[in-house]
Amino acid sequence: MNTRPRIRTALMATTLVLGISAGPALAASPAPAPGRAAADRTAGTLDTAALRAAIAGAGKPGADATAALVRIGGTDGSWLGSAGVHDLASGTPADPDARFRAGSVTKVFTAAMVLQLAGEGRVDLNRPARAYLPDLIPAAYSTVTVRQLLNHTSGIPSVGSPDDSLEYLYAHRFESSHPADVVRAATGQKRDFPPGTMQHYDNIGYTVAGLLIERVTGDTYAHQLATRILRPLHLTNTYVPGADPAVRGPHNHGYQVFTKPDGSTELRDVTVWGAGDTFAAGDLISTTADLERFTRALFTGQVVRGPQLKEMFTLPGASVRDMKTGKPAAYSAGLSTMRLGGHDVWGKTGGRWGYNSVIAATVSPTGALSRTLVYSVNSTDAKGSDMNPTAMHVMIAAFGAPDRA
Repeated sequence: MNTRPRIRTALMATTLVLGISAGPALAASPAPAPGRAAADRTAGTLDTAALRAAIAGAGKPGADATAALVRIGGTDGSWLGSAGVHDLASGTPADPDARFRAGSVTKVFTAAMVLQLAGEGRVDLNRPARAYLPDLIPAAYSTVTVRQLLNHTSGIPSVGSPDDSLEYLYAHRFESSHPADVVRAATGQKRDFPPGTMQHYDNIGYTVAGLLIERVTGDTYAHQLATRILRPLHLTNTYVPGADPAVRGPHNHGYQVFTKPDGSTELRDVTVWGAGDTFAAGDLISTTADLERFTRALFTGQVVRGPQLKEMFTLPGASVRDMKTGKPAAYSAGLSTMRLGGHDVWGKTGGRWGYNSVIAATVSPTGALSRTLVYSVNSTDAKGSDMNPTAMHVMIAAFGAPDRA
């Protein structure tokens, strides 16, 4: 019997969910030479053939991705792979060390900084966010706690665009909104649900969290990020672009499928695209090497420690359900979880136009990191309703198929 449709449906339902004071920096893994479709370092128990196959189609005519960069580490073995092209015009091989838009992986960094402030006694996760931002959070949202911002149970609604069509968004791709204005627009609406009773994944909680970081520290979000995480871990290729719509330094181009008036499709280069209203929820630019180092440091307690680290692996109570699906809540503070290949996988996905990314890991019973995964997939439909097939195949090759409910 053909089980692929079932696997695809299950993985889309779970992987879109994945949709830490700092210790010594960890050494970066060597990158494969440019032009190699894939490079094995240590085979371990990894299915390297499946990993190579997962990215082999990137960059080919009609493919769902123009480039794919993958890093796997942990006690089970390590592997590096790259495939696809730097850009469609030149057709040169994808740069395995390229920078890319990390999208909502940014939320993990933001959550880590809030939790660091909690560990320093400067933020109380149980205290209302309004206590820190009284001029921004109205009385209607006075009971929303800091923890609820981080685990998407605040009930603050989304802020929509006047037109969600791709053509409209593309035409307005260089426009941006101040985070405070975004929060005012969101909190000016009726709440989605009473705080803490349901879960709704969105950017708004992390927009508030970013502003909270700035208010408590009296510093910018970008400088706090550099001071607290980027410099201590030597993440030299990770930064917040701010108003700059370009990706600075070496990067592979991102493309998006557009439908033309006659019904045919075309790929447009969407590499240069402004931050919009993503701010602390999705503005980060990074590399697979930097994100791998961050993932290892995060999961081993080098960024957030003790009870604050536990927050990142604690889901809301069993009674809290997803607002849209009715399924049990799957998001913690910064991370989310799924069952793949018989293991609990914790991590976070990200999506910006032209780019999909992930950080994910499994932990052995001894506490060791058994497997870590970081990828950047230059998806041609990075914000589609379904998971990008190349990214899906990488996830299955790395961790196994989704467990049946």
